[in-house]
Amino acid sequence: MKEKLIFIGVIGGGEISSQVAGLAEEVGREIARQGAVVVCGGLGGVMEAACRGAGEEGGLTIGILPGENRRAANPHVKIPIVTGLSHARNVAVVKSSQAIIAIDGSYGTLSEIGHALQSGIPVIGLNTWSLSIDGKADDSIIIADNPGEAVNKALELINNQQ
Repeated sequence: MKEKLIFIGVIGGGEISSQVAGLAEEVGREIARQGAVVVCGGLGGVMEAACRGAGEEGGLTIGILPGENRRAANPHVKIPIVTGLSHARNVAVVKSSQAIIAIDGSYGTLSEIGHALQSGIPVIGLNTWSLSIDGKADDSIIIADNPGEAVNKALELINNQQ
């Protein structure tokens, strides 16, 4: 019987520091080392860094693009998916993933976190948003201290769901 692929979404800001890029690259590398697929929005920043890291390890990368041009994908996306949906493609990124690793990020990342949590898709956070409601912390985002821990937590949660 053929082994099923595991899809881990990596989300985060399009404009990032070199420190955040290093975290995202290591997340991508570790996803590839573990034999999983990187799913992302296909553009720059965290998305490009994660794809670059995965590519360095021979991993598969899928970029779900907001526009109509597959050439807009970062050079490390192996499978570009053109949507023409603008920010609405964030839902496709989330729904195509079995777990999400959020690294840094701005409001687009926050929207993806919301879609994932609403859909029951686990979110692992690495230097990203924290949530609260009515002044009380909401621990829906599972915190990771480093890239390896983030990927291991994602894989553990995926395996527990199957």
